[in-house]
This record gives sequence, C-alpha cells and structure tokens, in this order.
Amino acid sequence: MSQLTYLFRSAPHGSAAGREGVDALLAASAYCEDITVIFIGDGVYQLLLGQEPSGILSKDYAPMLKLFDLYDIEQVFVCSESLAQRGLAQADLVIDAQALSLEQVKEKLQQAGKLLSF
Repeated sequence: MSQLTYLFRSAPHGSAAGREGVDALLAASAYCEDITVIFIGDGVYQLLLGQEPSGILSKDYAPMLKLFDLYDIEQVFVCSESLAQRGLAQADLVIDAQALSLEQVKEKLQQAGKLLSF
C-alpha cells in the first residue's frame, strides 16, 4: 500500500469524524507502514488533555490516540500556528506530536500519496 496521510482538522466531539478517522488510521496501520498523521486547525483539540465527553454523551477516544506507538505510527505532527491561535502548548497534548509550521504542514501535504481528511 502506498503512503497515507491522515489530516485531522475538525473538533473532536461535534461529529463522529475524529473518532472514525482514528479507527480508520489504526485499521490501515495493519496494511501500510508509511502513515503520516497531521492535526491542524480545530483538529488540534483532538489532542487536548483532560477531555470529558461523557457530559455530552460522546465516547472518549483519546486513549486510542495513545495506541499510535503500539501500531508503529510514528509520524505524528501538529501545526504550531494552530496551537498558538488556540492558546495551547505541546504540554497540553495527550500524545507527543512534532510541531510543524504551517509551511512545513503544506510541504507534508504536497508529499502525501493519498490524503484522508477528517
């Protein structure tokens, strides 16, 4: 299977897109070794520590993000501008993600073999 890039750009609990994206990502990791994951825009909220979605009757899928290492998903990036615009820092994130500038994110997207957006 060719290179896959998963782009998360929506907030985590307004729709099922984020959870479905993580499910698809983990499933694809069994067939593809070259996976890149990028969180940009409101998608950075998916990485936020301390979410309690049970209050809105939504499933907490943040623990699934911690499975990235187990599934050998190592290329995980977050847009530094998106974090800054939302008053967030690397320390606020549930997993380690390498911060990239918006220009670097654009370069990663141009290099994508197949792009899946959630």
